[in-house]
Amino acid sequence: MIGPILWLALQLGRGAAGPIDPAAAAEGRKLYNRDCTICHGLEGTVGDRAPALAGDRRFLRSSAEELYDAIRNGIRGTGMPPSPLADAEVQNVVAYIRSLRAPAADTVVAGDSERGAAVFWGKGDCGRCHMVRGRGGILGPDLSNIGGERRPAALRDALTRSGRRLPRGYRPVKIRMRDGRAIEGLVKNEDSFSLQVLGARDLQLHLLDRSEAAEVIYSDHSLMPSDYARRLTAAEIDDLLAFLARQVDGRPQP
Repeated sequence: MIGPILWLALQLGRGAAGPIDPAAAAEGRKLYNRDCTICHGLEGTVGDRAPALAGDRRFLRSSAEELYDAIRNGIRGTGMPPSPLADAEVQNVVAYIRSLRAPAADTVVAGDSERGAAVFWGKGDCGRCHMVRGRGGILGPDLSNIGGERRPAALRDALTRSGRRLPRGYRPVKIRMRDGRAIEGLVKNEDSFSLQVLGARDLQLHLLDRSEAAEVIYSDHSLMPSDYARRLTAAEIDDLLAFLARQVDGRPQP
C-alpha cells in the first residue's frame, strides 16, 4: 500500500486529467454513503448540514490534494470535522468525489473507442451534424473536446433522454417570410430587429430582418435525436460513449 504523501504526489503528477480508479471510487462510494451523509446528501447531493459535492458547478476544493486535506484535517471555521478514516479509506473517498465531478476523459468508460468511432461515423450517423477534429457537420456542436467537458452520465443522457436544455445557438425555428420563402434552422443569434439562422437544409447562415418575417415559430425540442437506446444496442452505446470520452483538445486521438 502506498502512503498518503506518495499517493498525493502521484495524483498531482497526473493532473486533473488522470483517470480515476473505478475500484477505488466504488469503495469510496460505500464509505461516503456510510460516514459522510450525516451532513452531506446521498450520492454527493446536498445534505441538511453540508453542500452538494457532485454536479457541474465550480468547487472551492477540486484537486486530489485539496479534497484529501479537507477530509483528513477538516475545514477550519466550518462544521467539517477531521475524519477518523484510515489514509487508504480517505483516498477512496477522494476518488469517489472526483468521479462525481470528473469529465468523461478522466473516468474509465466501458466500451471500445475504435468500435465507437465506427458507430459515430456509421450507424449512429452522428457526423452528419457534429464535427470532430475538423471532420463532420456543422449543424450540431463541435465535439472535439466533449470528453473534457461533459461527465459520462451527461453524455449518456444526451443520447437517450428527451427534454434536454437547449444550449445557446441551437434553438430550432421555422420562419415564414413575407416574400413566400420558408426557412428552418437554428437561431445562432437574435435581437429585437434581426435574426441569424443557420439553415437546416442548406447549412447557410441567413441574416434576416424581423420586419420581413411574416411568422417566427420557435421550438423547445432539440434536433438531436433522443432515441439511441432503440437505434443502437447497449454495447454500441457503450462503444460510442467510449469514443466521445476520448475526444479532448490537445490529446492524441487513440
